[in-house]
Amino acid sequence: MKESLETKLGIFFALALVALLIILESLGSFNFFKQGYHLKARFKNAQDLKVGDGVKLAGVRVGQVESIQLTNGMVLVGMNLNRDLEIKLDSNPMIKFTGLMGQNYIALDFGTTNATRAENGATLDGTDTPDMSAVLSKLDKAAGGIENLTKSFSGEKIDSLLGPFTDFLKANKDNLTATISNIKTASDRIVDGKGTIGKLINEDTLYVTALSTVSNLETTATNIQDAAKEAKTLLTNANFMVTQINGGQGTVGKLVKDDKLYNEATESMTNLKEILQKVNRGQGTVGKLVNDESLLKNVKMSLQKLDKATESLEDTGPLSVVGTMMNSLF
Repeated sequence: MKESLETKLGIFFALALVALLIILESLGSFNFFKQGYHLKARFKNAQDLKVGDGVKLAGVRVGQVESIQLTNGMVLVGMNLNRDLEIKLDSNPMIKFTGLMGQNYIALDFGTTNATRAENGATLDGTDTPDMSAVLSKLDKAAGGIENLTKSFSGEKIDSLLGPFTDFLKANKDNLTATISNIKTASDRIVDGKGTIGKLINEDTLYVTALSTVSNLETTATNIQDAAKEAKTLLTNANFMVTQINGGQGTVGKLVKDDKLYNEATESMTNLKEILQKVNRGQGTVGKLVNDESLLKNVKMSLQKLDKATESLEDTGPLSVVGTMMNSLF
């Protein structure tokens, strides 16, 4: 059976519609065959952004604006992105321009590596860029100011501004010439190393002296620091010794804190006093030796007898010597 003209036209339009859908899908303007990745961005100003404007990630188009609405004093922009993207929650959406007269678009960044991925339907906080209209208005005002400034320097006005200055130069020509000459002379003297300023600039004596002074100051400061450290060490040791003495440690500590030695010394002095008193009274062996003269007399008599006995030793034999000594002594 032959196909009718209506059937052929229907098939043609169906194929054309499919082809159109495929072309729109490939251009990213129609997401019919694949599911989108929907995110939202909050801005204070939409800046003439329209539904259908592109969304770019690192300069690559990855989606388009699907909705723009006002909520809570902000502009909430809905974006339909490619499903396979991974946008982080700290991504920073911005509305940018392709040119002064071009189309607006939303620029996204990947966000930080450790941030959480923005789930489907999440809302990102956008950063507002300067409004191009406001920028152009300011440029227009600046251009007007420059134009007014150039007008003030045209014709008679510039003559009225420069006239008094020219008259001043003519009236003080000689003085200005002398001043410039003096400045040149002074600069020449400085270059030649003359005068105080010239010597300061050309000679390094002051620098060497200052450097030596600074070195001496550093050495003195070092010595002061060393002395301070030694004094601190001495104070630490003295504090430690005082602590030990207060704690009754060591010989000095025991002398200061323990009264046993004091009691023993007191007792010894008392005993010594008693002994000396007995000696002075002639009591005991030492007292008799000190106070009784009979022992001294006996010693003298014994020495005299011994002297006599030794005189007769030369004429007698050994046995006679012994007998004589015994008789002399007893």
